[in-house]
Amino acid sequence: MTPTIREIRDADVPAVIALWHAAGVARPWNDPATDIAFARRGPHGTVLVAEIAGQVVASVMAGEDGHRGWLYYVAVAPAQQGTGLGRVMVEAAEAWLAARGVWKVQLLVRRENEAVLGFYDHLGYRDTNSVCLQKVIAKA
Repeated sequence: MTPTIREIRDADVPAVIALWHAAGVARPWNDPATDIAFARRGPHGTVLVAEIAGQVVASVMAGEDGHRGWLYYVAVAPAQQGTGLGRVMVEAAEAWLAARGVWKVQLLVRRENEAVLGFYDHLGYRDTNSVCLQKVIAKA
């Protein structure tokens, strides 16, 4: 069955949060509901979902800063993994970003998630040999 790719709706939020947990992309220090709300609050971010038979089975969060795009929370339901749905979601997010004039897309992969590196390599993503630094400046 062909999925419908669309932007998240309010009613989808609980299903997307459950999907993120099932797919292993949620982390205890990031509140998924807060991340979804933040992505949706302006024109520079979105959450796309794939729906099959009325069920949310995949997602990707995309955002842009006026120069480059970022992908987050690429998630596919365990029962749908290996079907090409991950590629579909990444390509949908790339199209969303390209429509906004973004020509470079980046994403972060946690070191312990080496299994997905081959997936992203197959989609044309390359290690930039960059170091990501982070500082918490305020607790939301």
